[in-house]
Amino acid sequence: MHPDPNRDRLFESWIGAHGGIIVKVARSFARNPADMEDLRQEMMLRLWMSAPTFQERAKASTWIYRVCLNTALSWHRGTGRRERRIDAEADVAKAPAGGASPAEAASQGDMLEQLYGAIRSMPESDRALVLLMLDGLAYREISEVTGLTENHVGVMLTRARGKLAERLKGLRHELE
Repeated sequence: MHPDPNRDRLFESWIGAHGGIIVKVARSFARNPADMEDLRQEMMLRLWMSAPTFQERAKASTWIYRVCLNTALSWHRGTGRRERRIDAEADVAKAPAGGASPAEAASQGDMLEQLYGAIRSMPESDRALVLLMLDGLAYREISEVTGLTENHVGVMLTRARGKLAERLKGLRHELE
């Protein structure tokens, strides 16, 4: 295969501007750092492969979400066939806010990991919707990514938010 400088430039611009999407999707679907890295690499490959078919009818971020979520959903279905690696000391990104103390930073990191854990425990369709909602996408944009109607997105998100709230509520009670 011959190198395509246009594909490479487009891919590099996507990664530069929207690389966080890949990380968020990987954290929402993979349970440990090794799996997150595998999934991240798979999503990047699929994005690079999809670049020539991008027609700019949707925003780049919408396209990237669509490719990444479809890749993650396929990858996640395959995890049942793969041996799961369990890492009791999973290294999760714990970015402290401002001048947070180490204790506050650890607490924030724990809360973030609990949120991602709760999201990972949800059914795939709910997981994708919650991830898109938490990233601030409007119903219209979520509709473009998922192929659902805006009304259906609204109904499903209402249900998914309720499920997520229940899971997080259960986690809070376990910690008390």
